[in-house]
Amino acid sequence: MQATSQSGTVRCSAVTTEAISAHSMAGLIEDPRAGAVVTFSGDVRDHDHGRSVLRLDYEAHPTAGDVLAEIAAEIAERFDVIAVAVAHRTGPLAIGDCALAAAVSSAHRGEAFAACAALVEETKARIPVWKHQYFADGTDEWVNCA
Repeated sequence: MQATSQSGTVRCSAVTTEAISAHSMAGLIEDPRAGAVVTFSGDVRDHDHGRSVLRLDYEAHPTAGDVLAEIAAEIAERFDVIAVAVAHRTGPLAIGDCALAAAVSSAHRGEAFAACAALVEETKARIPVWKHQYFADGTDEWVNCA
């Protein structure tokens, strides 16, 4: 999906079962006007609140893609950026897999850092995605939103 706003362009907003990476998001926002590219890779870690995690499954509401597109467009509008790209993974993920990848390009680093941080925080706060964690002790839990 690509949408243009006053400030920047959303070059990707995707909820997908395919592997994602911050590197691939950065490739989508390359631009000769960019003096800064900031990326974020939200990776599956092997622990949560002192418990050993074996793997995760993410499930998304059917509107998750629309919500992510809204968030990306808002960030592109609110900040002085050139381009924005963001993707959230669903399905089974192993330790080390990327669950959330984001990238922002801007003429200056301050705006790129601020926009990328806002993109990640808004995504985590608003996207209707649920995380099912499986622990080494045989228990599991669901967590609302990624």
